[in-house]
This record gives sequence, structure tokens and C-alpha cells, in this order.
Amino acid sequence: MGAQLIRADEARTPRPIWCVTPQNWREVASGLPAPALAFGETTGFKAEAGSLLVLPAADGAIAGVLFGCDGAPRDPLSFGKLATALPAGDYAIAHAPVDPRLAALGFLLGGYRFTRYGKRAGADVRLVVPEGADEAYLRRTAEAVTLTRDLVNTPANDLGPAEIEAAVRTLASRFGGQVKVTTGDDLLAANFPLVHAVGRASPRAPRLIDLSWGDPSAPKVTLVGKGVAFDTGGLDIKPSSGMLLMKKDMGGAANAIGLAQMIMARGLKVRLRLIVAAVENAIDGSAFRPGDVFPSRKGLTVEIGNTDAEGRLILADALSLADEEAPELLIDFATLTGAARVALGPQLPPAYTDDEPLAADLARHGAAEADPSWRMPLWQPYASMLDSKIADLNNAPGSGFAGSITAALFLQRFVSRAGAWLHLDIFAWNPSSRPGRPEGGEAQTIRALDALLAERYG
Repeated sequence: MGAQLIRADEARTPRPIWCVTPQNWREVASGLPAPALAFGETTGFKAEAGSLLVLPAADGAIAGVLFGCDGAPRDPLSFGKLATALPAGDYAIAHAPVDPRLAALGFLLGGYRFTRYGKRAGADVRLVVPEGADEAYLRRTAEAVTLTRDLVNTPANDLGPAEIEAAVRTLASRFGGQVKVTTGDDLLAANFPLVHAVGRASPRAPRLIDLSWGDPSAPKVTLVGKGVAFDTGGLDIKPSSGMLLMKKDMGGAANAIGLAQMIMARGLKVRLRLIVAAVENAIDGSAFRPGDVFPSRKGLTVEIGNTDAEGRLILADALSLADEEAPELLIDFATLTGAARVALGPQLPPAYTDDEPLAADLARHGAAEADPSWRMPLWQPYASMLDSKIADLNNAPGSGFAGSITAALFLQRFVSRAGAWLHLDIFAWNPSSRPGRPEGGEAQTIRALDALLAERYG
């Protein structure tokens, strides 16, 4: 079962967890049972960030736990360590100078394990919902993050375009949404030429997945996700080292799906639309080529400078579709550029928008939810890097400069009617484990956006 939340009346004599820092150690120590305090002093426990000491009782049971929370305000999800480091049993936070909601959420997220292929979930560690924490929020959020992580972690042999479609259909069935899917050569007849071009070389047909939910008269919020189930790079093929994580190139779609679930589970007063372009960028005789020129749904022609810049192509058609109905808010998620990781690393996704209130709200909620992003500029002088000598745009500038910015500027050309647009160039992956964030697929920015949307439309 792994890490679980329980209510106080479900707990079996929960052991207390004392969250200690160098500043409050004396205060906490004065309230500890004498044997526990003596044991802590004998072992040389120091109230450092992440330190953990299980205190024995006289009968050999567990008297409680000392947990070093120094630095926890900088990383409120640090309680995630407890989900995997504690012995099986029930626990309750007795003292914690941190937000109890984020402490409990860190515990839940830290207990995540991807178990589809036999990995065990870990010891059954149960935490009593802390006083002041919203249990429904915690369970709803952990469920959406788990869905997102599971989708990203599933290898491409078991998660292709059809399986991404199935995940969206499951969501629609659960919450009463409607789904329309355009597949294979029907994409050409429906005017999604770039989605078709990118996905046509795979035996697994490309598709455009379109979910609608909520009152049609409510404010329109549209999510768009890049769903490249696997990216070989196409004819501009990646080296083997570059393909190792390409099962996660549908991480944008996974995060959009996760946020859609959060919105529907909250019952926000919006008309939600979720659009996912799902393809596999494969190689065969029908693969699109460098130098090819394709029309887009918006009417702009695109010259292919590099077949490994495929994500912005499928997003161009998907964003054009989303923009046609002028939603109040349009958000896209994409594992789009390595340049974003060079600039900001794996933990801090770039965020692009020209809407000042939206940028400020995202930064504020990102800080409050420990789910950060960093605003980057839509620097218009760089738009000339997208020029083509024979088409309206080139999908991959020859310059190695400002790759994440030029990708965002490319996408911006396909959005003109939306009230506000936000582009998130996420990594969707933890290269190594941190408290609350196990190595592997990750949900990025969706908790911050869930809070933002709840504030606006709750």
C-alpha cells in the first residue's frame, strides 16, 4: 500500500513526529519523554535538514520520531522523506513549524512508486491528516500527480498515441466529459496537416484528441498538451543517449491531463477543453524530411529545419484549434526544448506569457505551492531567427542561441484570439530523487495552476 493518509479515528496509537530545527530544538526537547531525550542525546542527533531518528520506547516499540526540518520553509515537501524512511505503522505530526497541508502533501507525493512492472510500493506508513489540512485537497492532488507520473513513467511500448487517447477517454467517462478524436489520414481532411506530418511514419496512427467538459456558457479554459509518445528525432535522428528518456516526450500531455483531472474533480465553474496532439516521431520511408514545407491549420507555411523540433509542429495545429474559439485562458504544456534545461535546469520550468496579471498569479501560487516556474521573455527581436527563405516560418533556427525563447515565439504565431496564453516548457522528470519527488516522471506547474484556477473560478 505504501504511504497513506488516515483520519485520526482510523489510527492505531499513532507515533508522534517532532519536527525540529536548530532554533526550536531546545523547546521540543524539553517536552520529550526522558528516555527518548536521552536516546537522542546519546546518538548525537542534530536537528539538521532531513535528519531522522526513530526513538525507542521502553517496551521496544517506537516512542516517536525526530525529524530535522531545518530548511523546510524553503522546501515544504521535505516531509516526503518520511514516506520511505519510516518503519511501517501509524504516525501523527506533533510539532511542525511548516504548512501542515504541504507537509502532508510532501508525505503523500514522497510515497509514490511506479508499480506497473512489479516494483513494490514500500512499507505501509500511514500519516494522520494534520489539523488544518484539507483532506479532500490532499487526496485529489495526490491522485492527479500520481496519474501524471504514471503516464510519464510508462514506456513507449505500452503507451502510444492510442493509449494516450484511452487515458483521456477514461477521464471523460469519470467526470461526464465528451471526447472527439481525429485519427490517421483523417487529420488531413480535418486540417491538421502538421500533426499528420509528424506522426505519419509510425505504424501507430497519430491523432488529435479533444475533450470538452462543463457548462458551455462558463468562462472557457483550454489546456493543450504535447503528446509525443516516443521521439526518435525523425530523420535528424537522436544519438542513443538522447533517446533514453524519450518515453517522457509526452510529459506535456500527461501534465495537461493531470490538471484537467484536478479541474474536474474540484468542479470549477469553467468550460474546460483539453486538446492533446498524440503522435510517435518515428522513421520509415514516409517520414517527413528536413527541407520539406507544410501548411498549418492556421494557414502559415512551415519549412522543416530539423525533424527533431517536432513538438512545436504538432502544438501549432493544436493551439490553432484551441485559439479559434477565443478561450479566456489558453495554457499549453510541452517537453519542448533542451535549451530550457540548459537555462534553468530540470526543477524550474520556463513560463512564457505577455499577460502580466497571469504571470504574477502563477509566480505567487508557484511559491505558495512549492511548484515553481520562472518567467522568461517572449523577446520579439529573436522572432527573425524563425524566418524562412521559402515559407512563412522555419521550425528550427540554425542558431544555437535562445532555443526555448524561439520555440515559444514559434508557438505564439499560432495564438491570436485567446484572452491570455501561457506556454510552459516543462521537463516532466526528476533526474534523481528528492523528498516528495522520486526519480522519474513528474508533475510540474499543475499544482500551482490548480490553485490559480480555483482562485479565479472556484
